[in-house]
Amino acid sequence: MSRLSQHFTKCLMAGVITILPIGGLVLAAAYIESSIYKSGISLLPYYVPGMGILLVVLATYVIGLTVSTVIGNWAWRKFDQLLNSLPALGKMYASLKQILGYGDGENAMFHQTVLVPSRDGTCDELGLVTNEITLDDGSKRIIVFVPGTPNPATGRLVITTREQVKPTPMSAHETLKALVAVGKTDIRLE
Repeated sequence: MSRLSQHFTKCLMAGVITILPIGGLVLAAAYIESSIYKSGISLLPYYVPGMGILLVVLATYVIGLTVSTVIGNWAWRKFDQLLNSLPALGKMYASLKQILGYGDGENAMFHQTVLVPSRDGTCDELGLVTNEITLDDGSKRIIVFVPGTPNPATGRLVITTREQVKPTPMSAHETLKALVAVGKTDIRLE
């Protein structure tokens, strides 16, 4: 029964993490659409069904446009600091950022993106360095999380030396985004 419950829990968590961004967007669009409809604007002649969805797309575009400017980027960093400083929600916000690969600094969940030789040795796989440990004999090892696809929340841990991996210029967030978009972790360098 333990195997069955582990399998169920693993799949349930993978499903939640996979649909979280999509579900959040759908819920936001539905909430805005419902709010607009209930506010009485739906009685006006310029109301169009689906206006909430259009407003979510427009708001997302405006937020993206804003944070891609110098002033907007500064404002976003201040807003990010404010969210991080909230008593209870700040910890949840920081944890979600870490899981999505946005964290940076010493407290980041992922420190570096590397290429790890695959199990069969025919190609390399994208991996994220999570920690460095020192063994009893004084030698150092790194712990690399090799995400699964299409859900990067699943994967495997590899304990190896720095000499056996190849660093990449990708950030952790770019790596996770690529894995979800492409759906493959094996990379053949020819």
